Amino acid sequence: MKSRFQGIRTLAAGAAASVAMATFAGAAFAEDLLGQPTPGGIGLQPAASPLKHQAHFFHDAVLMPIITAICLLVLGLLIWVIVRFNKRANPTPARWSHNTPVEIVWTVLPVMILMFIAIFSFRLLFAYHDMPRADVTVKATGYQWYWGYEYPDHGISEYISNMLPEEDAKARGVPYRLAVTEPIVVPEGKVVRVLTTGADVIHAFAIPAFGIIADSVPGRVNETWFKADRVGTYYGNCRELCGVDHAFMPIEVKVVTQAEFDAWVATKSGKAPAPTATTLDAQADAASAAAAAPAAGAAAPAGAPAPAASTPAAPAAAAPAAPVAPAAK
Repeated sequence: MKSRFQGIRTLAAGAAASVAMATFAGAAFAEDLLGQPTPGGIGLQPAASPLKHQAHFFHDAVLMPIITAICLLVLGLLIWVIVRFNKRANPTPARWSHNTPVEIVWTVLPVMILMFIAIFSFRLLFAYHDMPRADVTVKATGYQWYWGYEYPDHGISEYISNMLPEEDAKARGVPYRLAVTEPIVVPEGKVVRVLTTGADVIHAFAIPAFGIIADSVPGRVNETWFKADRVGTYYGNCRELCGVDHAFMPIEVKVVTQAEFDAWVATKSGKAPAPTATTLDAQADAASAAAAAPAAGAAAPAGAPAPAASTPAAPAAAAPAAPVAPAAK
């Protein structure tokens, strides 16, 4: 009987080792591609924005260790119960049905784990919500089944983006069903605000490398943002079941240098965005501070009296005395 149990343990250990080796081998041989899915990959796409970097940390450093520990604990308990309390090893089972310490542990421990996860989860949610001042605004409208893009601040009217045909994708050496006819173009290192809506049914605007996804709902404008930290081409797609051609409305974002972006805006007959009220106020404040700095820092002329204290100066003359009452006659 003992040898049989030993064989079960050996088999379980061998299976676990095989799964681990296959997992790490797949991760080693799969070279992660930037901005698109990796054949044979098992992890998240490489991060290309601050939000996605934070999402990577949340997934890899917080969630994965907790999930792995829970899975190993449950697997160990299952194996222990199978081996220790089967009919042959334990022919006379115990009759008790409650254990107060165990019930307290399996109630309190999950609550503590969830509270720990919530700290990092809320921090990530706040990062998504607290968008910095936008440098570029893109309006993305979902149609059945393509996307329309508009740059309201740059005066670029809506243009249509369809999936690139297979023969054209092969000729250009770009991934079929991900590449498009007219991509979104944004500058590197700039905050891009995405305003998204739907023209007919609910769509969803998603780019995995930037860690963003937002529902495109008819009659409603949702907002998200990203800040690409490297030049390249990044792909996404609609993430809502929007109809029969749902799988054929991809998203392509080209991140270029500022000079290339300005040249692209010119080809679209666009212009530089007009300064907003916030920008004008900030410029006025900066100009006022710069003008006041030399005056405040100028040296006083020689022989000039020292500046008075912050308390008001005493009056030059004493207050007049109270009038004297006339003498009685």
